[in-house]
Amino acid sequence: MAGTIDEARLGEFMGQMAGYMTGGALCFGVWLGDELGLYRALASAGPQTAGALADATSCNPRLVREWLDGQVAGGLVGYGQATDTYELSAEAAAALADDSSPVFVARGMNAFASLFIDHDKIADAFRGSGGISWGEHHPRLFSGTEWFFRTGYRAYLPAEWLPALDGVDAKLHSGAKVADVGCGHGASAVVMAQAYPAARVWGFDYHAPSIETARERATEAGVADRTTFEVAEAKNYPGRYDLICFFDCLHDMGDPVGIARYAREHLEADGTVLLVEPFALEDKAANLTTNPMAALFYTVSSAICTPNSLAQDVALGLGAQAGEARLREVFEAAGYSRFRRAAETPMNLILEARQ
Repeated sequence: MAGTIDEARLGEFMGQMAGYMTGGALCFGVWLGDELGLYRALASAGPQTAGALADATSCNPRLVREWLDGQVAGGLVGYGQATDTYELSAEAAAALADDSSPVFVARGMNAFASLFIDHDKIADAFRGSGGISWGEHHPRLFSGTEWFFRTGYRAYLPAEWLPALDGVDAKLHSGAKVADVGCGHGASAVVMAQAYPAARVWGFDYHAPSIETARERATEAGVADRTTFEVAEAKNYPGRYDLICFFDCLHDMGDPVGIARYAREHLEADGTVLLVEPFALEDKAANLTTNPMAALFYTVSSAICTPNSLAQDVALGLGAQAGEARLREVFEAAGYSRFRRAAETPMNLILEARQ
């Protein structure tokens, strides 16, 4: 039995629940604001009435007014009572309206939308084998994942993560060969091709629709001449490479040891594996209580990452909070002699493995 209810603690808990429900509703509102262009119109025109914003975006004025008031109540949009106008601060615009900003998060809300769209599939997985392949999810997951990570790759990958690896930055500038395994929509591959024009980047993913999108992204970015995207699994891509990358994907895979071993066999002499994984603290109790990303990463992992692993051969199920020590075990089992943390952010661990 749960025991006797403490009314004060119950009040605190229900306040916490109200906060979570508000956050969930606002995430939906953020998705809607990006989808309809409301934030971009707000950012570009300065303070404006609900009617003017509705006209600028060809949206229903009554619904826009209601959306705006929810955004104001949530602290995302400013309101001028005297003029009955709404506006975005420079900080809010960076996060919600400017998709070139390193802190832009609005489009990543597509990933949250996919969780609710796929809720029946996820519940069935919990009641059954646990497996849901990546391609079985709604396409909003793929676009949401692209934008959830894309801004971080643009901000950190060429400026900090790659230079933190032993000798890799120089190799890339002189024309290294790079494999981006599990490349998705190609966000990381495109960033590397832009930053290192002499390098050649191959992106591999077993999800064919993502490969088609990656090719489109490369063309849009003007790097199609030095990128190649192919449908391939993580244990059957061709070639040998100076750098093999796994961006936020190894923990999703069923056989990470076998996949890491395959990568080692496809490295050139003195080659490097770059592993980018969600941030986690080594001590689970500390991770649960002091890692601000843990609740998000564990929950999403239970619905997306771990089910994908359980749908594949071996089905190791590392999960998105595996942590550095567990990942080190994977690479040592795969035959690597060197493994270290090269960098970190509040979102990611950046790990280097070498033969």
